[in-house]
Amino acid sequence: MTLLTEEIRALVGRRRVYTAPEELGAAACRYFGLAVGDDNPLYSDPEYARAQGLAGVTAPPTLICETNQYAGLPIGPDGDAGHNWGIEIPGTRKVRGGNSYVFHRRIRPDDVVTATWEIKDATEKTTRSGAEMLIVTSRAAYTDQRGELLAENEETIIFVSLEAGA
Repeated sequence: MTLLTEEIRALVGRRRVYTAPEELGAAACRYFGLAVGDDNPLYSDPEYARAQGLAGVTAPPTLICETNQYAGLPIGPDGDAGHNWGIEIPGTRKVRGGNSYVFHRRIRPDDVVTATWEIKDATEKTTRSGAEMLIVTSRAAYTDQRGELLAENEETIIFVSLEAGA
């Protein structure tokens, strides 16, 4: 069984764009820091942030990569509350292969974020046990209301056949 079908190949180059309906906001910066257990005063104390040379509070770096925080996307059937490509392959297990981030500048509460996701590649491999595996790589570019690049995220999702040597 081949997992890299023509339908999957046709997804390479597909794009989705999500723009936040409003500014990120200081509360989102503070709450996200609390949620991830990071009590850095840069996220909650404007005086402290200004003493560090910033205009005011900033967001924890990975908040920008949580597209669900500002894109208004519905929760999917698997509980995913953010962006996904809707790729479902019967007879496989979906595994997050990882993310690689590049941050270009600190995110400010007055930023209106746009996330542009694109599927960059889809390749097929075989595991050591002989199971077919599909590796889908996508990239997101996050920009502000002026089009300035804020961050990039490369994400890998792996679909592994449930039958070895299938």
